Amino acid sequence: MRKIVLFGLFFLAVAATIQAQENEYRGFAEKQHDLIHTKLVAGFDYTKSELNGEVWLQLHPHFYASNVLVLDAKAMAIHQVAMEKNNQRKNLSYTYDSLQLTITLDKTYTKNENYTVYIKYTARPNEYKAKGSAAITDAKGLYFINPLGTDKNKPTQIWTQGETEGTSVWLPIIDKTNQKTTQEFHLTVPSKYVSLSNGLLVKQVDNKNGTRLDVWKMDQPHSPYLFFIGVGDYAIVKDSYKGKEVNYYIEKEYEQVARKIYGNTPAMIAFYEKILGVNFPWVKYAQISGRDYVSGAMENTTATLHSDAVQQDARELVDENAWESTIAHELFHQWFGDLVTAESWSNLTVNESFADYSQTLWAEHSKGKDEGAYENYKGLRSYLSSPTDAEKDLVRFYYNDREDMFDLVSYQKGGRILNMLRHYVGDEAFFASLNKYLTDNQFKNGSAIKLKLAFEAVTGKDLNWFFNQWYFGSGHPYVRITQNYDAAKKQVMVAIQQTQVQDKIFTLPIGIDVYVQGKRNHYDVWSKKKVDSFYFDAAVTPDNVNVDNDKVLLWSKDESKPLEQYAFQFNHARNFLDRYEAVSEARENQNNVLAQKILQAALQDSFYVIRSAAMNSYNPKALDSATELAIYTIAVKDPSNANREEAIDIIGSLIKEKYKNQFIQWTKDSSYSVSGAALEALEKLDSTMAKEIAFKESKNITKKRLNTAVTNIITKYGDENVFDFVASKYEALNIQSSEKFYMTTSFAQLLVKTSDPIKFKKGIDLIVGFREAIPQGYRTQTDPYFNGKILGMILKGKKDRGEQALVDMVTEVLPKL
Repeated sequence: MRKIVLFGLFFLAVAATIQAQENEYRGFAEKQHDLIHTKLVAGFDYTKSELNGEVWLQLHPHFYASNVLVLDAKAMAIHQVAMEKNNQRKNLSYTYDSLQLTITLDKTYTKNENYTVYIKYTARPNEYKAKGSAAITDAKGLYFINPLGTDKNKPTQIWTQGETEGTSVWLPIIDKTNQKTTQEFHLTVPSKYVSLSNGLLVKQVDNKNGTRLDVWKMDQPHSPYLFFIGVGDYAIVKDSYKGKEVNYYIEKEYEQVARKIYGNTPAMIAFYEKILGVNFPWVKYAQISGRDYVSGAMENTTATLHSDAVQQDARELVDENAWESTIAHELFHQWFGDLVTAESWSNLTVNESFADYSQTLWAEHSKGKDEGAYENYKGLRSYLSSPTDAEKDLVRFYYNDREDMFDLVSYQKGGRILNMLRHYVGDEAFFASLNKYLTDNQFKNGSAIKLKLAFEAVTGKDLNWFFNQWYFGSGHPYVRITQNYDAAKKQVMVAIQQTQVQDKIFTLPIGIDVYVQGKRNHYDVWSKKKVDSFYFDAAVTPDNVNVDNDKVLLWSKDESKPLEQYAFQFNHARNFLDRYEAVSEARENQNNVLAQKILQAALQDSFYVIRSAAMNSYNPKALDSATELAIYTIAVKDPSNANREEAIDIIGSLIKEKYKNQFIQWTKDSSYSVSGAALEALEKLDSTMAKEIAFKESKNITKKRLNTAVTNIITKYGDENVFDFVASKYEALNIQSSEKFYMTTSFAQLLVKTSDPIKFKKGIDLIVGFREAIPQGYRTQTDPYFNGKILGMILKGKKDRGEQALVDMVTEVLPKL
């Protein structure tokens, strides 16, 4: 009883603390001093994972005269602080609390007086402990990866992560988004490695001692969180755009496929320049990957850092470049985030919502209207899947921690809001407004207010209603849409009821298409009340009433209309979501002949997502011969390997001998996805042959679905003698890949059969390491999977086998309840 009470009181105390923090206003950082230029001279101690640095900061007071300078400097050893004038240094008094360095200047400076402070220090990133976010899993700023080279399966690298305030772990600085500074980095690095930083590499000097001096110079101002240093054994694949360097730093194993991964970058730059009317603003653009990276990617100015998941081999790229949308996203940040930077984390939307929406823009441009609409829909679906996010404003001045801003609201919801704004004002006005926003605020800071002003200046429209509703408000509409045809009045009535629980009623400009006798009649209406009814002339019962005809509104809808209208909608669709909605309705009514026709037509649709949706609508055990043939045909020759994989799964579940030879043939397919699905399908028919192929493939490089299939089969039919192979495969997988989740179950099944305590301990450590590496924002979802399903399964298996010592190993890593 006492234990439960204390437990409850603990959470009450935490809740009270969070409430107090959330009630604190989070505006932009007060600017007491302005950074002008940052010069860093640094070397790296690989044995201690430390940076030894000297920095010269040129500043001046922002407005009010001041004799005190406060810098962010986390977990450092400060050796000297001095004022530098005419190459002379005068020591300054200071106090340091391990987070901030407070310096008493040699006099009171006015806003018109520049001064330079010199600091000699040692950055000790491993001494700094801070949590990350759902987007950024750690916050120690400077990362030494395998610094002593003890892990033979991992390269030695150094990389930095500045967002949100990680730069001040390795560089004393005013680490705020509303600071802008030029920079010059003098980096001493091992001669065998290359380095990358912001700006241009202007000088290299061989120190004749196994090290080299690299000087990187950035003459355009940008924010400190965008500073970057990367060091490692990379190949540099050189590309260009309009005479500017566009380079790809890639581990040498992947050098031959670098252009297949990154090669669309120049075309992306050209496209973004065209739509924005603003040239790429920086002197170069480079991209690099980092092992054990704490996020997906980071838009450091001129030097984007990606997770090593960007590195895909040629066979992976047969399926698709899974990183293309991320490459597009980070590139767009060079305008939105780097050129114009959010004035505070409260206004993160002017960085991340734009980058999120750039994925839709690039998909639409490079692969067509359907692909763009699908990318937009994925963002909408992600946001709507999280009801708690509906409670948050897009521009959020009250939050617990700045890391909390990196969520589905700042990214996916914000991207969909931009899509609505584009539709409302029109393409020409939308991109002209973005041009004005960028031009007016270049090398400075932006905000949602500044964005609104740019749109109003270009369009001449009062957009307070839009920004108050979507940027400075929370939630989204939940609507119920019904219709009724009055034959006597020859009218169709469309009712739109907003059913959200909160009192807020949204103002919605809605396009409605009413099809009568095959003719499309378009109407633009406004919904501003809890229930709005609209009446449209219709000589006969409409063929279809299509509300939100361009499928742009951010809402959750419940629409009631007859299947006949959905059939017409599919056959006369003007966009992807029209067809997708029709297929979804048909899936729920498969006993209806009309629904069957919709699904049969969808199997032949021009867009792979529609074909996939139709294919996955069927119960494999109830396929008629015609549908089975259609799905088999997709498996044979669909242009999308993802669809081929799904089709093989379906026909594989039928366990029909007639497909065996085809499955065997497909195990040799160039696509990992297709070959993996075929191997699993074959195992259902002929486990002996599947085992033979799996053990043969285990000697080759296997990834994605093929890796999952091979390890599943080896684990199922093997014993603990295959542990080393399976464990190495599991350990090598990137934590950001779904493949690692899929493999965790089979790896756990192998551990149940593993009695060697050393091997068993290593396996448990790998699973727990994966569990702990998941970003905190997702742990409430993933911990039950790891602790309940995975470790629980191992625990039960060991108890059943009477292996108490191994039971104890599992119990030790389970949370104490």
